[in-house]
Formats: sequence, C-alpha cells, structure tokens
Amino acid sequence: MIDMCHVYGIAVLFDVVYNHAGGDFGEQSIYFFDRKPYGNPNDSLYFSDRGWAGGLVFAYWNDNVKQFLIDNARFYLTEYHSDGFRYDEVSVIKNEGGEHGWLFCKYVTDTCHYVKPEAIHIAECWPVEDAIVRSTSQNGAGFDATQNDGLRDAIRSAIGQTSQGAAAFVDMERIAREIVSPVLNDTWRAIQCTENHDIVRNGRGLRIPRIADSSNSHSWYARSRSRVALGLVLTSAGIPHLFMGQEFLEDKQWHDEPNSPFQISWDGLNQGNKPMVDYLRFTREIIESRNRLKGLRGSGINIFHVHNNNRVLAFHRWVPGEGHDVIVVASLNDSTHFNYALGFPRNGYWKEEFNSDIYDNWVNPGVVGNGGGIDVNGSGMHGLPFSALITIPANSIVILSR
Repeated sequence: MIDMCHVYGIAVLFDVVYNHAGGDFGEQSIYFFDRKPYGNPNDSLYFSDRGWAGGLVFAYWNDNVKQFLIDNARFYLTEYHSDGFRYDEVSVIKNEGGEHGWLFCKYVTDTCHYVKPEAIHIAECWPVEDAIVRSTSQNGAGFDATQNDGLRDAIRSAIGQTSQGAAAFVDMERIAREIVSPVLNDTWRAIQCTENHDIVRNGRGLRIPRIADSSNSHSWYARSRSRVALGLVLTSAGIPHLFMGQEFLEDKQWHDEPNSPFQISWDGLNQGNKPMVDYLRFTREIIESRNRLKGLRGSGINIFHVHNNNRVLAFHRWVPGEGHDVIVVASLNDSTHFNYALGFPRNGYWKEEFNSDIYDNWVNPGVVGNGGGIDVNGSGMHGLPFSALITIPANSIVILSR
C-alpha cells in the first residue's frame, strides 16, 4: 500500500507509541517476553511499574528495551518504507523515563536519521519546548518538528469569540503572537493545526464550523470563519496539518468505532452539497498557493499589523536572502474594510494571488477584492517603508505577492 501511495506522490507517516504498551499482559504478551531467569517470574524486562493510558511505561533504563524500540522504528523505515513518524506523547518518555527516556529519544532519532535521512520525525510533547527539536549534538532530542498548540488554541478561541456577535472582543493579538511559534527558535518546526484526532474526538472539542456558528455549521458565518481559520494554518510559519474532513467543512466530531454516526460526510460531498464542494475548492487552491509562492514556505516572517477592534492582522512572509515577498491579510470582521491603510515592505505593483471571498457560493457573485492587485506608492506605515489602501473582504484571507 505504501509503495502504491509513493507512485501517486503521497508520503506515509506512522503514528508510533513508544511511551507505553497496553493489552491484558497475559502469558503470551510482551510483558513476559524474554522472561527473567531469576527472581519473581512475574517481573518484566520491558516495563516499569508506572501506568499510562491504560498500560505501562517502557523500562528505558534497560538497553535491550531501548534497542527493541529502535529496531521497531528501523523496521518500519526499511521494510514498510515509511516516510517518517509521529511519536505519541514524547513528554511521557521524557518525564517518566528521566535521563534514560531522553537518551532513548536521542538514540532513536539519530539512528533513524542515519538509516533514512529524508524521513521526518515529529514529536508530540507537552508543553512545547525547543529542546525537543534541537539536534542531539546540542543535547536536544533530535526530532525534526513538534506538534504545536499555541496557534491552534489561539485560532479556536478567536473563532469562538466571533460567534458571540459583531460587538464581541476578538483576540487577534493572541493569534499574532502564536503565528511565529515563539517557543521555538526555528519556526518552521511547528506542526500547525486547528483540529486533530485528540481535540475533536467525540465528547471533546467541537470542529471549527460548529464553533463558528453553533446553530448552522454551513451558514455564511461558519463557512467564512472556517476559511480564515484554515487559511491562517496554511499561511503561518510551520508545517500545516489538516484533520480528515476538514478540507470540505466537516462539522461532526469523530470516533474510531466502525459504523458510528461520527464518520465523515463523504456522501454530502459526493452528492454535491454546495458549501462542502466550494470549501474543498478553497482548500485545494490555497494549498496550491502555498506550494507555488516560495515566500509562504520561507523562514522570514514579520507580523507588522494587528488590530483587535478591527479584527485584522497582517504579516509579511519571505525567503531570507532571496525575497519572494508575500503579504497575508486576515480579517475576522463580519463587515468589509474598504480603503484600509496597510504598510508594505516594497513599492510597486502587488498581485492579489488569493482571495478567500471568491469561494463563497463559487463563483461568488458578490465578491469584493482588489481587482487583481494594488499599486503600492504611499509613505511608510506599520514599521514598513511603504503603504497602500486595500480592500479586505469580511471574514477573509487575502494573499498578495511582489
């Protein structure tokens, strides 16, 4: 299956759980594998006495256990042709395993980087800390990226605030702070999302369209606010992460039981549900914009304007030493801003590369925007040397490039 995915250009990452194992710990289980030849016959070489998530934490102080887990990772890379891993709850390995848990993290990432340098290693570690993604030569754990909750929580909170009405406070400044993932020295190492399997599991958090409008998850408010939320994930610094169904406005929580009522709504999409079909087009095309515009993948980022009352923020993305300047403007205001004064890093013509307003009831007959581009020739503003007056549609993401 993985080889066929590769034929179609799809990489496959495995979610590996090296912090604990569960099951019944019966006679045939790993608990008794390589049973100690002495002492208590119920002792296990593999596990500590520390419980986690219904199982037991591995005994990282035992070098054979470290090697067993490292060999497992190598097996997935070499035999299964996996393109990398998402490591579940590395914080448990670190906290419960102490120095030996930290050594295991260094050993497994070093080994896997040697065996398959192109594979990516993503840690789930709470709280987020830079040491997890520092190289092992600098006493870091050696992971390439880490899941990030700062921007996720900031966006979800702001979307919830917008649902309280036009007069409600919306904390755009919190989003602005988290776009740069301030805890991490290399901002691209943050895995950015607004939904994942833990957050929107049945009985936990709501999906974005439900947060945006609890009464109607396909209303204009739900559609437009959801586009802003996903647009921020796909234009901020870091590696974007979408959860299944998010690409077409899924509004149900999920559950892993087969035939449950929480399965994603393929039927709605296949039967031509207009809001879902239009939202899928939006997702495809903003991803295409991210792939096409180098500035959105560069490490340069400057949040130069944020205004809570206007519900607007703007940031500059670029590739250091090369340019490829991109300006991203996000609004969570239910009304359009006309002639909005905004700073720019360069003068001349800036092309309007993307405008999320066009995707509402595609092609939106009432779309508002900047006519394909703007001429920047005003004096300095917002700490930048130039400025211009632009149109910012209600609840929108606008991307301009130079």
